[in-house]
Amino acid sequence: MGHLIYGGSTEYTIEDRMLAHAKAAIAAKLRRQECFLLSWHVDLDHGSGRVSLWMAPSIPLKFRFSGSRVPDLNVSWLEALVSMGASARGMVLSSEEEAVAAWRAGAASPRV
Repeated sequence: MGHLIYGGSTEYTIEDRMLAHAKAAIAAKLRRQECFLLSWHVDLDHGSGRVSLWMAPSIPLKFRFSGSRVPDLNVSWLEALVSMGASARGMVLSSEEEAVAAWRAGAASPRV
């Protein structure tokens, strides 16, 4: 499990492969100076609910991975995440299959 460190101090645990895709998609949007909402579900094991963060180039952001191997990135998953980031709901971290299926179906984002 990796960690997304937001605002310099708040740390969120996210699975390494999902975090690698999120990092690439977030970097693509922030590099273009685009602000957006990033959201994900919190598992029942961790209290349930949802987390939403406002992503902007001025907010400190750090990605820390637990594994040393860099995963292969699925281009369709990346395109789905970046596309979601442009929607009113924002970029929703979801499984590879769910995000790609929603993107291919033309949906703005999977259900949150």
